[in-house]
Amino acid sequence: RNAFYRDEPDYMMAVGAAMPEEYKAITDAGLIVQIDEPEFATSWMFYPDWSVDQYRDYLEFAVEVINYAVEGLPEEQIRFHMCWGSGHRPHVHDIEFKNIVDLMLKINAQCYTFEASNVRHAHEWRIWEDVKLPAGKIICPGVVGHMTDLVEHPELVAERLVNVGKLVGMENIQGGT
Repeated sequence: RNAFYRDEPDYMMAVGAAMPEEYKAITDAGLIVQIDEPEFATSWMFYPDWSVDQYRDYLEFAVEVINYAVEGLPEEQIRFHMCWGSGHRPHVHDIEFKNIVDLMLKINAQCYTFEASNVRHAHEWRIWEDVKLPAGKIICPGVVGHMTDLVEHPELVAERLVNVGKLVGMENIQGGT
């Protein structure tokens, strides 16, 4: 929480300024930095009065902060993760992926991970019919769920990967949880 900065944007930019040293140590060691930002999608529920456009404005700033934090790092060593949270609650108010996928793709990362197996979002693989994955980018849809103790059949997991892979190219997809 911001206890010292003039406002939330100043605070977030200070966080963004502090992170490159940490991230560079990771990439210099030859490892991949995964930026976990579940609030990219889950913050939507914290602002029930916002329109989709207002939320997108909020996320535009989040993209700016994240890109500031990874500036100068090798993109092929950056992975970005977003999700709708695995809280055991009705996810009836989750923002639809189609409303934020273009903003996710503005983040300077090579790989993007996101939920693709939970029952509220499993159908959203079809957005890749309309959204073109930029050249050199990889997606890692979460085709194995962790929100339940049920275990997906391997054929269902394969089907999920193939559905998306046919749209973005099999070479541009990795499976995730």
